[in-house]
Amino acid sequence: MSTIDSTPSAAPAQADPYALRPEDARPAPASFRDRLRHLGPGFVLSAAVVGSGELITTTALGAKAGFALLWLVIVSTGVKVWVQMELARWTILNGRTALEGYREVGPRVGRLGWINWLWIGMDFAKMFQRGGIIGGTAAACSVLWPVIGEPLSAGSLALWALVVTLAAVLLLQSGKYGLVERACVVSVIVFTLITVSLAVGLPATEFGFGSAELGSGFSFEIPAGTIGIALAVFGITGVGADEMTTYTYWCMEKGYARWTGPDDGTEERARRAEGWIKVMRLDVLAGLAVCVVCTLSFYVIGAAVLHPQGLVPEGNEMITTLSRIYTDTMGPWAEYLFLVGAIAVLFSTLIGSTASVPRLWTNTLGMLGVVKWEDVNSRTRAIRILTWTLPLVWACFFLYVQSPVLMVQIGGIGGGIFLLAVVVAVWKLRYTGVPERFRSSPWMTVALVVSSVAILCVGVYGVLDTLGVVASE
Repeated sequence: MSTIDSTPSAAPAQADPYALRPEDARPAPASFRDRLRHLGPGFVLSAAVVGSGELITTTALGAKAGFALLWLVIVSTGVKVWVQMELARWTILNGRTALEGYREVGPRVGRLGWINWLWIGMDFAKMFQRGGIIGGTAAACSVLWPVIGEPLSAGSLALWALVVTLAAVLLLQSGKYGLVERACVVSVIVFTLITVSLAVGLPATEFGFGSAELGSGFSFEIPAGTIGIALAVFGITGVGADEMTTYTYWCMEKGYARWTGPDDGTEERARRAEGWIKVMRLDVLAGLAVCVVCTLSFYVIGAAVLHPQGLVPEGNEMITTLSRIYTDTMGPWAEYLFLVGAIAVLFSTLIGSTASVPRLWTNTLGMLGVVKWEDVNSRTRAIRILTWTLPLVWACFFLYVQSPVLMVQIGGIGGGIFLLAVVVAVWKLRYTGVPERFRSSPWMTVALVVSSVAILCVGVYGVLDTLGVVASE
């Protein structure tokens, strides 16, 4: 993807990406080609999203359920973006982050709203997922080069977990995250191309599939014994609640809200807002395309290659099980290709989390009065401290649990529950922070309704299943 230099001539105006100044406002691009040149946040999000959910959980679901849940993968990746668009539109119009918006949804508990507190609880659950990402990366590195003892031994995993964590932290602390970000996006694209090519080429191998298998994936049923991992897939594949929240920060740092400018009530400002919202929607759809293609490829490969052999990725052997996808279809040499690709895609996800989560926690601490979020120096210092400490905590979670698949699923279920709260917040903010002019599109309203209903139905079913009210077997 090509981008243009979006830095205005007045450099000081760009010192704080979260401050809205009249002099930063600029007209939105009018042509489709020019809008393409302003894309970015959606691809940043895709680099973070296309990782643990697609590589680990989606492939595990395909291995366990076969083609039966192909419909769920498509629904999971496609249905949630309309909520993401709605939340990002509120951010562009108001120049505020999602967490600040959640605080407006009552009732409040202390300085924060109930959704903010729910996010805090959810993020502790997501620490398992991020630990699983570190563990998956460490496992791939251990198989590729054990260093200490045998592949996947305790010593080798611990060493690589530490190396992977420190590498992510140091890359972000170096101040060259833009370069690292581009490298991660390239890594994901390369790995995706390899995976898509493998999925398309499977019919020519002994693990071929045809229209009958694909058709069975649209029976809209959930096979017995797969409800738990199915809920995790819905929570973790595609854009999850935490990614929707994070996307508002990337929209602000890219400039969509800043270029819209503060709301002065003029028609000129309204037209700027409409233009940058169009850019945002195109950005979201571009990111969605990447997620859908990746997720479908991982699922089909798991269903076609692993399911017939009764292989389900579990524990620290997850990496070696997943490598069977390549070795069984391309030969033993392909294991190295898979390991390098797995390291690239999982590490890019870790980079995304290491970049975003400290921002979310700093913003939360700012609302609690611990950090001065509006002060650039105070905010930057807090983000740097958390960039060092949080990834080390995630690594400790992995070293204690030692099961990347389980850890990713725990984070996915936590994200699925938080997604319900985000839907509530989006509808509240839609009618309190978005003028009627910007919510007059009937088809966008219908899409948001469908998206919300699907999320609520799956979320309520998951809660009832957890409480034992419905049977999952």
